[in-house]
Amino acid sequence: MTATGSAPPPLLAALDAVADGAAARDHDARGCFPTEAVVALERAGAFVPPPQGAYADELALLRTVARADLGVARILDGHLNAIERLRVHAAPDLREQELAAIEAGMLRAGVWGADPVPGTGEGAPAVTDGHVIRGVKTFCSGAGGVDRALVLVRHQDDGDGPPSAAWVDLSDSARVHVDRDWFRGGGMRSSASHRVVFDDAPVLALLGGPGALTQQPWFARDAVRTAATWAGAADAAADDALAQIAARPESELSSLAAGEIMLLRRTIDLWLAEGARVLGADPAPADAEASRVAAQLRAALAAAIRALLDTAERALGSRPAATGAPLDRAARDLRLFLLQHRLDPILARDGAAALAARRRGA
Repeated sequence: MTATGSAPPPLLAALDAVADGAAARDHDARGCFPTEAVVALERAGAFVPPPQGAYADELALLRTVARADLGVARILDGHLNAIERLRVHAAPDLREQELAAIEAGMLRAGVWGADPVPGTGEGAPAVTDGHVIRGVKTFCSGAGGVDRALVLVRHQDDGDGPPSAAWVDLSDSARVHVDRDWFRGGGMRSSASHRVVFDDAPVLALLGGPGALTQQPWFARDAVRTAATWAGAADAAADDALAQIAARPESELSSLAAGEIMLLRRTIDLWLAEGARVLGADPAPADAEASRVAAQLRAALAAAIRALLDTAERALGSRPAATGAPLDRAARDLRLFLLQHRLDPILARDGAAALAARRRGA
């Protein structure tokens, strides 16, 4: 599957349902979990564990879902990332049990990594004693609708070492409190990315040792899955912009805007194809290569998407924002989502390593 038009008929019907409800979800001030959209995708098989070796298909799926609704795709993104980490890091018994439940449609999963910002009154970051988790995480996509979460935590007695990944049971609402008043953003309403407070929620296992979540190529594959959702929202923005430009009188400036949008969209296509090729390879790429490709891909996509949005909005003026057009919704979603990913430090590390290698060789 490489595009929406080549998706299986059940998935096409589910994508239409997700797209039809996107505007209503965008107006949901409480940011409730998008149950109807997720159930439609589940019935179409989108939440079933994908075959191993189908990484390019995962990216294509995420892109098509994000074209319909980026927030819903964010939930699917976390679910697929969690599935891969179960496969890679979980003990065999737990892995088989949890994957079987996901396959049967009994469990949804997410990955929750963001800590509250110090000094903001949001609560202490989550910690664990290996058996339960207590504390706070923020930007918990899918909160209130997923059953398991891979939560980045520190042990109570640890210092500043890398965090561990706890596989947490979210089924007890008395131990997992979803704060729907925390998230007030103008975009990503349908992602249900709330603040969650853990009060001795059970930890089913610690997946890998401290720092396991950043191991390559899995960390890079996680990052590029997320970038595929950015691409899908950019598709939605481009489709709406081109349709609106085409409905206006022809001019050289409108033609230039359309050409620039198509160029930027092609840039996104090429980078995602490269990410699928490198990170989906067997054998897996070397750690440095995986990290470099993911960093460059995300930075290139972020730049292309911001340029695409700027071009579309300058060409069309204020009307799409005033009327809540799909371009406006995609732009709000993307601008908020891209701000969650600080790419400059990653590129700086990559550049420093390249310069150090040149200096050693000089």
